[in-house]
Amino acid sequence: QVQLVESGGGSVQPGGSLRLSCATSGTMFSMYYMAWYRQAPGKQREWVATITSSGRTNYVDSVKGRFTISRDNAKNTVYLQMNSLKPEDTAVYYCNGQKFKILPIGEYDSWGQGTQVTVSS
Repeated sequence: QVQLVESGGGSVQPGGSLRLSCATSGTMFSMYYMAWYRQAPGKQREWVATITSSGRTNYVDSVKGRFTISRDNAKNTVYLQMNSLKPEDTAVYYCNGQKFKILPIGEYDSWGQGTQVTVSS
């Protein structure tokens, strides 16, 4: 079972930037499709971005042009660079993944603790 440790969150003003990291413990990380998700207070967890094992990326429309997902297979780590942050980006951010596919949110066996991102003036 892959363990996930998210970090890098914090409090920033609108327009600011943060870089989130997700360190994983599993082997064969390079084969994993990895994704970032977020959950705002009172809302369901939602998908934010995906990076495939070959490096293809995809984003939810609300973050396109502002967020960038990347990976370092040598470090078993996936990143989320977040620029031009907005108050509506405030949420707990989580990562997760699976070999060669992304699962529906409800099908993952476990999650990390997440990292809090707060965007406020």
